[in-house]
Amino acid sequence: MARHYLDHASTSSPRPEAVAAVVASLHAPTGDPGRIHTEGMAVRVAVEQAREQVAELLGARSREVVFTSGATEAIAAAAWGVTGRGRHQVVPAVEHSAVREAAARAGAVTIVPVDGVGRVDVDAVLAAVDDRTALVHIQWGNHEVGTVQPVADVVAGCRDRGVLVHVDAAQAAGRVPIAFDDLGADLLSVSAHKLGGPPGVGALLVRRGLRLDPLLVGGDQERARRAGFENAPAIAGFGAAANALAADCGTLLLEEATEARRLTDRVLDAVDDLDGVVVYGDPEDRLPHLVCLGVTGIEPQAVLLGLDRAGVAAHSGSACSSEALEPSPVLEAMGVDAHRSLRVSTGWNTTDADIGALLAALPDVIAGLRALGAR
Repeated sequence: MARHYLDHASTSSPRPEAVAAVVASLHAPTGDPGRIHTEGMAVRVAVEQAREQVAELLGARSREVVFTSGATEAIAAAAWGVTGRGRHQVVPAVEHSAVREAAARAGAVTIVPVDGVGRVDVDAVLAAVDDRTALVHIQWGNHEVGTVQPVADVVAGCRDRGVLVHVDAAQAAGRVPIAFDDLGADLLSVSAHKLGGPPGVGALLVRRGLRLDPLLVGGDQERARRAGFENAPAIAGFGAAANALAADCGTLLLEEATEARRLTDRVLDAVDDLDGVVVYGDPEDRLPHLVCLGVTGIEPQAVLLGLDRAGVAAHSGSACSSEALEPSPVLEAMGVDAHRSLRVSTGWNTTDADIGALLAALPDVIAGLRALGAR
């Protein structure tokens, strides 16, 4: 049976360019990029090339890119790095658990509610800022329902108040154009594996001139902003994926975004005819690659298992949960059923056949489960 992978919001398969770059790096002579011998300097050149490629994709200066092990570490580094300025952070209720938990460990947190589609009110965010506030978090787009947040307005309001702002762009990077320097944010976190890079690498963008206390200490790597031996093969793969997306003024990124919107619109159009299925999040002002559906009266595990038997991989429940399908804090904050959801997300290699397989299987899976429940 052919498999149809529709969980790209969790992770995407590496692009061919990324795989080739990783393999080439692994076959190249080994060297510590912090050394001045020929081998070390060759690795340093590769790391710095990747830094420039990631910076170009994200509209930043290369010196603003700090490589990390992924978005989770980047978020933790942002939350921890500002604690010398204060021990209070502002967190919208629909932020990823990596943001919510990192902010809570850094000190006091004010949670800001959202509306029924998962969008935060700018005035409510800014009203939560007080004299103790060191950092305001705002995601570019939600990781479960796709709703795009008013990032530019939050950033502008924080700048007027002299408060730092961190943007979680892990779900948005590689999906929509991002211009970090034009945005004016202080910090921005991304992960490579969600946009077709290798796992185990990400980045924290740090605005030029901003000083942070490093989360990881013990070495002067990344200009003393993140200690630890650089994962040069993964960094090279990240750079290659970013370069593919950014080439020709971001032509591939825009093409993929248009295709992702077309494919996910197919899902939204089709579920209009399914009884007991509702759409969560903003169906229009959303990230192009994901949609979230509510399936009333049926446990999500059963839906996922039914789809999996039909060869379709999707996701349900909290996007932060790996071992259990727990209620989603995002959906709870929106005031909808947090126990019965289905997230469908496309990637760079998703085809019409993948969407067709989902749309063929989903009505039968739901009908069969409802029939069992009626017995």
